[in-house]
Formats: sequence, C-alpha cells, structure tokens
Amino acid sequence: TISSTAEKVVYLVVFHLLFVMFVWSYWKTIFTSPASPSNEFCLSKADKEQYEKEERPESQQEILRRAAKDLPIYTTTASRAIRYCDRCQLIKPDRCHHCSACDICVLKMDHHCPWVNNCVGFSNYKFFLLFLMYSLLYCLFVAATVLQYFIKFWTNELPDTRPKFHVLFLFFVAAMFFISILSLFSYHCWLVGKNRSTIETFRAPTFRNGPDKNGFSLGCSKNLREVFGDEKKYWLLPIFTSLGDGCNFPTRLVITDPEQLTVSSQNEPAKSSGANQSFPTRPLSESQNRLLASDSQWVEGAPEEENVKSGAKKHIIVSLES
Repeated sequence: TISSTAEKVVYLVVFHLLFVMFVWSYWKTIFTSPASPSNEFCLSKADKEQYEKEERPESQQEILRRAAKDLPIYTTTASRAIRYCDRCQLIKPDRCHHCSACDICVLKMDHHCPWVNNCVGFSNYKFFLLFLMYSLLYCLFVAATVLQYFIKFWTNELPDTRPKFHVLFLFFVAAMFFISILSLFSYHCWLVGKNRSTIETFRAPTFRNGPDKNGFSLGCSKNLREVFGDEKKYWLLPIFTSLGDGCNFPTRLVITDPEQLTVSSQNEPAKSSGANQSFPTRPLSESQNRLLASDSQWVEGAPEEENVKSGAKKHIIVSLES
C-alpha cells in the first residue's frame, strides 16, 4: 500500500541519516589529534638549561614565574606553584593536562576515552558530544522500531521462526546501550552547562583567591557557545566550531553558582563613592574572547586605598547574561 511504502521510505531515510551522522562524528572523535600547547608555552633554551641545573624548587619556580609573566595563565597548582610539565618541558596553559596514555599535554583535557582510543579535549570535545548524541538517538530509533515485534514475541504473535530471537537480541542490545549512553551524555551536558571538564569536576582549578569549580563558567548560554560556536546551523554537524584557541579562556572567578549571580546581584545594594558611582566588581581577567564582547564596561571609582580603608572587600562576583 501507499502508506506502508511511505513509512518504509521514512524509516530508511531516518535510519541512514542517523547512521551517517553517528559514523561521521565517531570518525572525527577518533582521528582528530588532541591539540597541544603552542611554542610560546615552551621554555627558552637558556631557561630550560637553568631550570635543569637548579636543584631547589624555589629557584625553579622563580624561573617559571619569569617565563610565565607574559602568558595568559591564571591558574596554579594547589600549592600556588606554576603548572609545569616535566615530561613535555612546557608551562601548562589553563585547563591543560598531561595524558599518560598519549604522552602529550592536551588543551582543555576532559579525559582519555577508551571507546575512541583518543584523548577528548579542546580539539574534539564537540565531536565527542555529537558522537554520544547520535549513538543515543540511533539506539533509541532501533529500540522504538523493534518494540512492536518485541511485544509480539512475548504474546506469541510472531511466526515460529529463527529470526524472532534476533528481534529479541536486537531490542535488548539497543535498550541497554541507550540506558548506558544516556547517563554519560546527560553528565557531559551538565558539564557543558557548567563549563567544566571531567578533571575539573574532581579537582577544581586554583585561581588567585583559591580553588573555584565555577571559575570558567560564563552562564549556560555562553558556556554552550564556547563549545559549539556562534553559528547554530553548525551545532549538529561534526565540524570544528568551538570558540577560542584552547590556550586562553575567558574567566569569571565566582564564589556562588553563576546561574544565581544575577539574582543575588540585583538584591544586593551597589557600592558607591561620594559621587554616587556604582562599583561593579572586576573579573579575574578580561579576555579578548568575543564571548565577553557584550558585557558592559567596568566603571572606575574611587582609588583602591579608599576602598581598603573603608573595609570594602573585593569579591569577584559578576552578573552574567544567560
């Protein structure tokens, strides 16, 4: 019949579309090389020789501080030391970590994934998310289309043939993969919304005022754009559209959850000087990333000495747009 023919066409189109997108994103996740820090983070030959000659950690840290003074680095180790990789012999950019499996430093490293035998980081994190999403939809589509035959199997409405066991096996496999991938995909969606990596979830990055798990969060909308880019038409395609270079990230050092900052900032009275000028607090760094281009300019007020004398505390809390 016409209806059955149309249903078959729709089924085949959706099936092949999901399959192509699944394979494409999986391929990109596997074969996209992890991005490594640029040469500016490597020590010069003279600094490297001097660093290797020094035996005292304090002297080595002094060399690293001198080399890192012009680098866009705002995080340190838990002991407030410069993050340096002895294996790769370079100063680690923010959110960069050394992968023991790949034996390289990976920009914005999330984890080393055995499913793809590759590091998931700045260069392929979008591909990894799309791989999870399309595999999830693929399993859901297979399970949904086989469900009616699965029900007929238990009600003994299927013909007594060998393929009916294939239907049973296919449904269980699709359903089990759907449940397992759903939990992983949901977890990474939460990470994207908070602008954290898996490593940062277990060990918060340390800024100037201490560890802060929300230090890189700009609000849910901007966090999403940082991974998927500004052009929404490319979000569902496994092509690289992430913002930034992987070495420098816009930072908003916060004390509370970014989603609650707008509400809290509206409830708190603004600090002002004698000229009734408001004093919005400053971020840790004002990056040139266009994610922050829409933010309002910071207003300069009274000298810092006057603020210190009045007992004003400089909290790094900003009102973020969602």
